[in-house]
Amino acid sequence: MVTDSDDHIIRVRGLVTRFGAHTVHDGLDLDVRRGEIIGIVGGSGTGKSVLLRAIVGLLQPQAGKIEVFGESVRDTGVDAYRDLRRRWGVMFQDGALFSSLTVRQNVEAPMREQLDLPDALRETLAGIKVRMVGLPEDAMDKFPSELSGGMRKRAGFARAIALDPAIVFLDEPTAGLDPVGAAAFDTLIKQLQAALGLTVFFVTHDLDSLNAICDRIAVLADRKVLAVGTMDDMMKVDHPWVREYFHGPRARAALASAGKTS
Repeated sequence: MVTDSDDHIIRVRGLVTRFGAHTVHDGLDLDVRRGEIIGIVGGSGTGKSVLLRAIVGLLQPQAGKIEVFGESVRDTGVDAYRDLRRRWGVMFQDGALFSSLTVRQNVEAPMREQLDLPDALRETLAGIKVRMVGLPEDAMDKFPSELSGGMRKRAGFARAIALDPAIVFLDEPTAGLDPVGAAAFDTLIKQLQAALGLTVFFVTHDLDSLNAICDRIAVLADRKVLAVGTMDDMMKVDHPWVREYFHGPRARAALASAGKTS
């Protein structure tokens, strides 16, 4: 993991997001380092997924500055934003696959939109991505409704890496999976992050995931990023929600399984 403070691949400054009279973020700041896996956690309503969507340009905040690869996401033109978007991949909850397309066609979709490739090459590349996420060969021609929840998530991950991105945004990738499936998906994330040199922005509630694969954790509370650091750093934060989350019964169980103490 690169730790040079000048090598931030994502910078968020003074972010304000509101929905009507409800303020979700108020002056939020966050830096994401190139090559790290950063876990984004917080209570319900703290705007974890909202932050992800703001960074990738899917919603417009009321104020603030967002830079990815040193380029402004908010103040860029259509062509420049399209170029930026090619450099990241997004996996939403449950994979968010197109129900009318097969797995292979879902993975091909970003390539069709962004790249001018011959059909045969596009199909071959999609097949490579599907195999990279550990799906069997016969999954390629199945529709999302024919897949298990875990397989849909893997297919969504394959689509997220279809364009060989530098950053992958994952929104609750292990939600709904049993512990074995969640641990397997954590391992997949870590393996592909290392193999492809990815930066991973990882929204999660899963303490096991935070222990297993995250280099740093950012806690959202009180409409800001309350704390950023390692798991050991989080254990020292004196805030009611943080104490309950990182010192409660489920946290103690997760830490015990990882061979740590709370």
